[in-house]
Amino acid sequence: MAGRAMDQLSPTLASGFSRYFEAFADRTRALVDDLSDDEFWTKPYPYGNSVGHLLLHVTGNLNYYIGARIANTGYVRDRDREFTDTSRRSREVVLADLEKAVAVVVRTIKSQRDEDWVRTYEAAGVDDNTRFSIVLRCAQHFHHHLGQIIYLVNEHKRQRQPALEY
Repeated sequence: MAGRAMDQLSPTLASGFSRYFEAFADRTRALVDDLSDDEFWTKPYPYGNSVGHLLLHVTGNLNYYIGARIANTGYVRDRDREFTDTSRRSREVVLADLEKAVAVVVRTIKSQRDEDWVRTYEAAGVDDNTRFSIVLRCAQHFHHHLGQIIYLVNEHKRQRQPALEY
């Protein structure tokens, strides 16, 4: 029985992680659907980031840590630009890039065999030492920024409301 359970470990991990990454991308699209392009790139608070810059960051994170370092896509990351890019690409282009990164992540996850999950992993800026741990960290990172996006979108919606007069 133990051997049989081990045979199911990789598909179970791949299925679970894939569902989360795809659900995070779907939730992101639904959240930003109501934002104008200006709101997408504007910080609603005097600190922090815009939704657009957070999505550039999440996309860069996935493309580097899983795409380049596991799938060998050749992606070269410019992390600083993820937060400073002034091109203000359309929301649709940024979302399409995120969805492409998620597709690479899902394909990569689904291609892992049992022995791949525990393979040594190295990348700049992380101390994770297995593929399993970096995939888990990337899922957590995406979810963390999704939470921030929820607050930013809600604040943009709040700011649209006319001020109440007393």
